[in-house]
Amino acid sequence: MPIKKYLLTGLLAWLPLTLTIWVLLWLVGLLDAIFGGILTGLSAFSSESTGAVIEQLRHIPGLGVILVFSALLLTGAFVSNVAGRWWLQQWSKLFTNIPVFKSIYNSVKKVSDTLFSSNGNAFRTAMLVQYPRAGVWTIAFQTGTPGGEVAEHLGADLVSVYVPTTPNPTSGFFLMLPRSEIIELHMSVDEALTYVISMGSVAPSVAVDVSSK
Repeated sequence: MPIKKYLLTGLLAWLPLTLTIWVLLWLVGLLDAIFGGILTGLSAFSSESTGAVIEQLRHIPGLGVILVFSALLLTGAFVSNVAGRWWLQQWSKLFTNIPVFKSIYNSVKKVSDTLFSSNGNAFRTAMLVQYPRAGVWTIAFQTGTPGGEVAEHLGADLVSVYVPTTPNPTSGFFLMLPRSEIIELHMSVDEALTYVISMGSVAPSVAVDVSSK
């Protein structure tokens, strides 16, 4: 029926925009809640006049997002110079000497440095791997190569990969596979993620090899 076709077409037209706005609103609400918690802690140790100002700040929508963005921008500018990097090293040394806390801090710091470093290779290559059994292929992303004791037991020429689940790519599986058993793809990471999230319904464009012509 044309009505059903039009409804589905209209849904597909609005769905990406609606989900994007929903995610942004959720993020704004989360940051505002965090900022509100900070203001609550400050008001407990402030005078009556200062508490009234803090209470007014609490009702400004989106202020937490602006302050978090500004704090990140200023922090990035500060740690980009020599003095800022020195203070960052002292800050890291302080946290790495606290029992229990240092294990979590070091793990998170290593992962974030690997994922967000401009010199790293994490999540910069999409590939095909056979998972969960031979003959069944899925999209994966290279996260590096095995090292340390793992590499000593497994040998060289292995690749560490992350296999995302669909339609939620934030969960998945970590695998270490021989390089000979993977197929590197020319598609970008964004195209590969779109392919995974859409459950294969949105195929990436085929790159044309100009050199072969």
